[in-house]
Amino acid sequence: MALPLTRSKVLQRRAETLLPGGVDSPVRAFRAVGGDPPFLVSAKGAWLTDADGNRYIDLFGSWGPMLLGHAFPPAVEAIREAAGLSASFGASTAAEADLAELVQRCFPSIQKLRFVSSGTEACMSAIRLARGFTGRSFVIKFEGCYHGHADALLVKAGSGVATFGIPGSAGVPNETVMHTLALPYNDLSAVEAAFAAHPELIACVILEPVVGNAGTIAPLPGYLKGLREITRKHGALLIFDEVMTGFRLAPGGAQELFADELGGAPDLTTLGKIVGGGLPVGAFGGRAEIMDYLAPLGPVYQAGTLSGNPLAMAAGIATLQSLLEQRETIYATLEATTAAIVEGIARLAVERGIALTANRVGSMFTCFFTPSAVTDFTTASHSDTAAFARFHRAMLERGVWLPPSQFEAAFVSTEHGPAEVDAILAAAAEALHEVQK
Repeated sequence: MALPLTRSKVLQRRAETLLPGGVDSPVRAFRAVGGDPPFLVSAKGAWLTDADGNRYIDLFGSWGPMLLGHAFPPAVEAIREAAGLSASFGASTAAEADLAELVQRCFPSIQKLRFVSSGTEACMSAIRLARGFTGRSFVIKFEGCYHGHADALLVKAGSGVATFGIPGSAGVPNETVMHTLALPYNDLSAVEAAFAAHPELIACVILEPVVGNAGTIAPLPGYLKGLREITRKHGALLIFDEVMTGFRLAPGGAQELFADELGGAPDLTTLGKIVGGGLPVGAFGGRAEIMDYLAPLGPVYQAGTLSGNPLAMAAGIATLQSLLEQRETIYATLEATTAAIVEGIARLAVERGIALTANRVGSMFTCFFTPSAVTDFTTASHSDTAAFARFHRAMLERGVWLPPSQFEAAFVSTEHGPAEVDAILAAAAEALHEVQK
């Protein structure tokens, strides 16, 4: 049932002569799942179209930001209008503060923020700021959490690092990562032990409050609250990397979803391209007294020529305005749609006697091919990745595009309706037979 990918194969061979592996991001090469990666030419709503005219239901959503679907009309119109005025000024515009106000309405913990050009840049900058503010050097991160490809954060990271089984990265000196402590997620005792071993040396704890880069993994009850209490006790900052969860789980991300049990907001938050309607953009922000340590007010330097890019600001304003205006219907619809997909796949797996653990938080989910609960990267890594690869290929052949790695979250948009849910489950019913072969 192989898809006709004649044109995509030609494009891939050409790309391999010009780009390492033929890709600009490793997971696009499909090495973890096999088969040929389709080359995309367009997308609309919940659907993708490749160079051979094949259409797919999109369940990776540009890795999260396409919450309102592809080519969201208000964002497209805003981008078109902004582009007519110039794609970049390298100087301040009112749109930066306009979007900042909308972000602040969603995230009250962000008293001040700064826009950057990627989630990687946001996390890198937040950690530099935390170190400058506290005067400390050590950083705690968690195994399977990916915070971008900055040198000091590629230690037991998730995402493509986990997909390819790489413990870190060549080219990163040991001296660069010697102050990064990688601990198991959902284990408060390990955090307490790290602070005990490095008294008054830990600047911050950074985490994905809901892991998406090792597959979807929810925080255990009391975990986030425990981190908030530990960091306060020891004078360290708590950084929520909400590059994936921001605006997706709620307008205010995971910190809004888990507010009742959090016991206080994080000190800093990082956001990714969803803040710009899917364009290349990111942001980091938090308490004003911390953010004012940034130049030109303070001693921590951070800069970017394209920061606050007018196209991204315009798309972000259109996107966040829509989220805020329709929040009551958007998130209820996303919850119901994603639950129908995940519960349906889980039911089909049970009927066929296939070991599968389905984790879901809001509109992000992962189907792990393992009989055990998945609560951290260690338990996620016990999954049968060969079974996932067969499932991925079979779903793709039936017109459903999952993220091409067991260790990546899938995402649902408001454009996924009953017809898409039915098609996904019909494809899964057949694809799970391939898993058993």
